[in-house]
Amino acid sequence: MKHVFRLGFRSLSDQPSRGTPELRILPLWIAALLVSSPAVAGVVWRGDFETGDRSQYSGAQMVSADRLQVVTSPVAEGRYALKATVKQGDDPINSSGNRNELVYQGNEAVGSEYYYRWKVMFAPDFPSVRTWQVFTQWHHDGCCGSPPVEFFVYGEEIRLTLTDSITPWSMPLTRGVWHEFIFRVKWSADPSVGFVELWHNRERVLPKRNLATMYPASKVYLKLGLYRSDTISQTGVVYHDGFTQATRLEDVLPPSPPPDAGTPDAGTPDAGTPASDAGTPSSPDAGTGTPGESAGDAGTTPPLGMPGGNAGLPDTESEEAVQYGCSASGSPLALMSLLALLGMLRLRRSR
Repeated sequence: MKHVFRLGFRSLSDQPSRGTPELRILPLWIAALLVSSPAVAGVVWRGDFETGDRSQYSGAQMVSADRLQVVTSPVAEGRYALKATVKQGDDPINSSGNRNELVYQGNEAVGSEYYYRWKVMFAPDFPSVRTWQVFTQWHHDGCCGSPPVEFFVYGEEIRLTLTDSITPWSMPLTRGVWHEFIFRVKWSADPSVGFVELWHNRERVLPKRNLATMYPASKVYLKLGLYRSDTISQTGVVYHDGFTQATRLEDVLPPSPPPDAGTPDAGTPDAGTPASDAGTPSSPDAGTGTPGESAGDAGTTPPLGMPGGNAGLPDTESEEAVQYGCSASGSPLALMSLLALLGMLRLRRSR
């Protein structure tokens, strides 16, 4: 490779004169390469624990390190996941409730819009109590009150609740399986500007709906783990994995793994998601009271990543083709072609 570079990039004195057609073509050829190269990925932050520790996060609110453990089993993807444990009396910040949570100070600003993807699994003995157990929340930077966005378990339901106690989505709780959430948010205290959209296991379960997602004059930051009522006596365990924040839907979706030649069903979903989750609905449950669905939304959106296009992608920017890897024009092949062209020009000059 070193020899090729020497051949292709000599001083200008060795190249054709400035007025020759060959040299005039070169800037156009290079510009075409740059324009056709793949766009820079829109990933803003990863908290997927693939560092093998908690260093991706800004800090932790925990009574001891064993309450927020990075583990190698079970995992949904990659090599590591987080095991969050809460016992009655765990109160590391002398506040309401019991908790052990990681904190990420993303400080999402008013008007910003992001996609968040992460996976959660509730232990087989996760408590069934008719009170709140928050596993993911975006908290305001003020001191008091409920967070403006929270995912939590209440009894035998998983719920999403926003400001003013609005619950636009819920579903039955299933233990011992990985739940994948993709959450799209426009952050704003104005309900005509802010909105949310939600996918569960690649099925859109909450179409885009305008709601206030922040409190006035505040920012939000992420808290991940388990935070619950201090009336709960049983130990609670929740696993988290794969958290990704991005500006585009396609950037939070991991590349599909290559088909296993020894596995007949090459279309099996993500290795961390069971092929069949009895009891996990694949579409919004009619009894969950999901509001805001139009006739065109209810039950018609195919899963993300299904063959035949991306009909489940939301509007505007997310309707772009989902691509992984590089095109030929942006690959090493293109560089080699450019070097070869420069070499031919030098050979022609030497003649």
